[in-house]
Amino acid sequence: MQTKVRGINQAGSEVDLEASEGGFLGTIPHTVLWTAKGYSRTAMATSAVAALVVRPTSTAMVSLYNIGTTNNLVIERAFAHELVSAAVTTAALWLCVHPVGTIVAGAANDITQRGNLSGRAVGDDGYFDIEDTVVAGDWVPWSENYGYVLTVTTPSVVLMANVNGRIIIPPTAGVSLQVVASVNTATFCSGFHWFSVPSTELAVT
Repeated sequence: MQTKVRGINQAGSEVDLEASEGGFLGTIPHTVLWTAKGYSRTAMATSAVAALVVRPTSTAMVSLYNIGTTNNLVIERAFAHELVSAAVTTAALWLCVHPVGTIVAGAANDITQRGNLSGRAVGDDGYFDIEDTVVAGDWVPWSENYGYVLTVTTPSVVLMANVNGRIIIPPTAGVSLQVVASVNTATFCSGFHWFSVPSTELAVT
């Protein structure tokens, strides 16, 4: 007996789901769909900032604020590239989520250039602020701890926090990044990769 599988498309209409010639019915990750729709964003600082040697409080290496009213910023990755290395360094990337309504008054959009991973032009739907004074909050480590021994001061390791959507920034909220290392002579150039998703498609309730 033949059967049909049906679903609801984005317009709210019921449609047939199509399988391959061999009968395979598959799905693709939502991040692929969001990239195809032009939701992807990347932004990175243009200069390196020294790491901390203590737990972060009210100073961020970079911050991303959602200044819009209709989209939620789904964080995919946070990263930091060590541009000046020390002889012996261990380092980890820390993140802090700032609740709705806590964007500091002095926040500025220091990096206006946004990358788009589907090759489209992108708008400015968030403030990317460098070395901002932020509202101290729940800073937690997100990356693996990296330890390495070097004898040069050339660029080295990339710290990576694969957030994969486990942090979502609704309008008037934000997220900050900081690097904690064993020495403050190590400097890092950091940034975020996120998706700017309409709240009609992904609501934060």
